[in-house]
Amino acid sequence: AFKAAVLIQQWYRRHVARLEMRRRCTWRIFQSIEYSCEQDQIKLHNFFSYLMDQFTPSSSKERDFISRMFISGESYKEAELEKYCDYESIEVPDSYTGPHLSFPLLPDHATALLEAFQQKQQLHARYVLNLLHETRKHLKQLPNISHVSTCYSEEITVCGDLHGQLDDLFLIFYKNGLPSPSKSYVFNGDFVDRGKQSLEILVILFTFLLIYPKEVHLNRGNHEDHMVNLRYGFTKEVMQKYKVGLCLCLLYYVRYAFRRLDLLFSFSQVHGKKILRMFQNVFCWLPLATLIDQKVLIIHGGISDTTDLDMLEKIQRNRFVSVLRLKKRKESSGKPQIQAINGESESGTDAAPRLSLQPQSAQAPSTANRREFSRWLRQTVQEQIDTCRRLVDISESEPEELTYSSMVSLKDVDEPCWTRQEEWKQVLDILWSDPMPQEGCRENKVRGGGCYFGPDVTEKFLEKYSLQFLIRSHECKQEGYEFCHSRKVLTIFSASNYYEIGSNRGAYVKLGPDLIPHFVQYQANKTAHLLTMTQRQGFLVALFAKISRVEESAFRALREKLFAHTSALISAFKSYDRDNTGKITLSNWATAVESVLRLGLPWRMLRPQLVRSAKDGMLEYKSWLDDLAMEQRSQEHIQSSLLEVIYRNRSNLETIFRIIDRDHSGLISFEEFQQTWKLFSSHMNIELTDDGINDLVRSIDFNKDGNIDFNEFLEAFRLVRQCP
Repeated sequence: AFKAAVLIQQWYRRHVARLEMRRRCTWRIFQSIEYSCEQDQIKLHNFFSYLMDQFTPSSSKERDFISRMFISGESYKEAELEKYCDYESIEVPDSYTGPHLSFPLLPDHATALLEAFQQKQQLHARYVLNLLHETRKHLKQLPNISHVSTCYSEEITVCGDLHGQLDDLFLIFYKNGLPSPSKSYVFNGDFVDRGKQSLEILVILFTFLLIYPKEVHLNRGNHEDHMVNLRYGFTKEVMQKYKVGLCLCLLYYVRYAFRRLDLLFSFSQVHGKKILRMFQNVFCWLPLATLIDQKVLIIHGGISDTTDLDMLEKIQRNRFVSVLRLKKRKESSGKPQIQAINGESESGTDAAPRLSLQPQSAQAPSTANRREFSRWLRQTVQEQIDTCRRLVDISESEPEELTYSSMVSLKDVDEPCWTRQEEWKQVLDILWSDPMPQEGCRENKVRGGGCYFGPDVTEKFLEKYSLQFLIRSHECKQEGYEFCHSRKVLTIFSASNYYEIGSNRGAYVKLGPDLIPHFVQYQANKTAHLLTMTQRQGFLVALFAKISRVEESAFRALREKLFAHTSALISAFKSYDRDNTGKITLSNWATAVESVLRLGLPWRMLRPQLVRSAKDGMLEYKSWLDDLAMEQRSQEHIQSSLLEVIYRNRSNLETIFRIIDRDHSGLISFEEFQQTWKLFSSHMNIELTDDGINDLVRSIDFNKDGNIDFNEFLEAFRLVRQCP
């Protein structure tokens, strides 16, 4: 009996170890593909930024288009933004049965919103715009780093990424309680994208923020960025819920309120764009960090060896609407020019006056005297601003509203000035960086933004600012949280089932006056509560089934990634098949695949799941690629070569489409396409007349409705996109 018990114990441990190994491999696949997509997003954005830098507009219309391509809510003046998002002019029809809001908000309003969203109801556009208007006013008065104390509440709850998963937020509130004077929360960014209910999460969080401004604190994440939202879903979600989706409701309302048809049509056509614009502007006003008891710093991403809290405290955070975009000053014939940053206008064409940065009033003092140089620099910049105002006929009579950042800047006028590049890097690092086990600090090439920081960087940073530890998010963790750097860095992630149902737990952390973290883990699975007690007893069976399901999803995504790079893989395989036998060793197969995909995966370990047949350690790579193509063609009946291009470029093409579609209507106008094509043609040195471009755009408009939809856009490349 004893030997049998030992044998069963050994079998159980081996089985659990194998399951854990499979789980880690599956996790590595999901994470590598996710970071690869983020690299693609940044590369695509840099490409468009390069086009913008190099393209010389030939008319005022082209200049307007260029300035609008990456423009955001920041470019609106206060009065213009108020007029543009005039919520008071929007009428709420009698047929509206959703929640109503009145300001100032009360706890009952928050409860009504929670109940309405649980019932899949939608908040009217008037109330959304009004909420965003009030949220923006509140955020503008907040410092860049929020200061929180445990003296005023029993404990502070810190939540990580939610990514549009409303069920996780409901579960947090169910387990931990709603925000209240005795229940403080810090939500550490990445509220939006990927999930389908990002808008509802923001509405709930902003509502609690206005009701309990001292108990609810929001940090900005790297996904609170309108350029990131173009790719990962928030832009599409807002436009569908407040435009496309409501158009479908017209037929329903027509027989009950025919007289309101014009109103509903106007509501569906206009307000989505206004709501999106307001969200973009609100995002840039979100605080960058939260400091608890001057001992625990909460930031979304991480730090670098140059992170400076003093600088972060004083910069004007609203200038960085998109952290991805910073156009640097470039030299031309030895004379500096000012280029656009975050959508600001650019000079440098014959049609527009050129501004010089050379001082007209006095010669630049020596940089050795930093205070004197700082005063001279501010005087020179003010002269250039006055010149710009005169050129574009901007009156100075309109008073500028004081914000916390501007008051800090006025108070510290004798402090050294930082360049926009230095300030941008500070924000980029705290939103995009990740910790690493190795010493030092290096560029984060995996994500394409921010940096990797080691334990030595963490130790120096904590010592410099007398901190106990850092709390950050930004990375999905299997258990919902993870310590690193000798428990000095805590990662908290609150979106459960992030990659697939069962892939990970969510978690939040609670801190009391002793600042000792207490974790609560959960998994928002709608089917979990339906399991009977008998089903729950089969732990190993259930665990194995869950891992198998998640594992299959991961390998399916990986096989799609491999198929999308078929052409490059063939070239890599042929470099090892010098005798043209059509076969390579499995070792060479693993090396070649990594050289093409660069995902950093253990290909030799994954090989049994990806390569089903290999004789004598040799792989017939053409047959293997044919099997991949056959698997994908079974899902989409398209020619193999075209399908490969779809899988490789679908996300990029959709992001390009949304960048060109400036009004987010789901359609590209002829003018938008013409101006964008001029960008591409100037980059590719293709001479094409206006008549030639007009012929091209008309040929792409297959249904001749005067616009280009996404399927027509793909068809121009001989592609077909089929919705899943």
